[in-house]
Amino acid sequence: MTRIVVVSAGLSNPSSTKLLADMLGDATARAVQARGAEVEIGHVELRELAHELTDNLLTGFAKPALQAAIDQVRRADGVIAVTPVFSASYSGLFKTFFDVLEQGVLDAKPVLIAATAGTARHSLVLEHALRPLFAYLHAVVVPTGVFAATDDFAGGPELPKRVDRAATELAALLAVGGGAPSAPVPHRTLVEDEFANPTSFETLLKRASEGPPEF
Repeated sequence: MTRIVVVSAGLSNPSSTKLLADMLGDATARAVQARGAEVEIGHVELRELAHELTDNLLTGFAKPALQAAIDQVRRADGVIAVTPVFSASYSGLFKTFFDVLEQGVLDAKPVLIAATAGTARHSLVLEHALRPLFAYLHAVVVPTGVFAATDDFAGGPELPKRVDRAATELAALLAVGGGAPSAPVPHRTLVEDEFANPTSFETLLKRASEGPPEF
């Protein structure tokens, strides 16, 4: 069973962000099934978790609904992440959710990125904001991102083509992984790790007094 979770940060109801998220989820399900695999699509609506996300930032603890969403992402073989564009970037609600994920949750996990906005002028948000974010989180970002302006939902073949292409690419990445949980990823060395067991000043002085090692 291939598990995919769709994370949508739309605020309004109805929401163009949710509409695009549903399109991508449906297209990915078809693409995975076309490869002969079973698929399970889960949905995380961040609008419903806004208060719990704020509480988590303040307390460091996730309430049940938020924890369930985090667990969905952790168990998923792939993620579809869709945000509205606010101030030329992803929304604060969207970023907050990925801020509260534990380190390593997205390591080596395929992620399809998508965004919505009023005009096509914001289309580069995929490359200058979303792709760097998920690269930093060590996810494997699908080559094709999907951006949809308001006019794209009026009809025409272009948006469905982009959706199908991105979904096919995500399905291909999932097929490489076999839809199975990935192997544990080695611990990433962080700056703070270098200070976990510092060498004492006394030891450093002793080494210096002994001179360079002989070879």
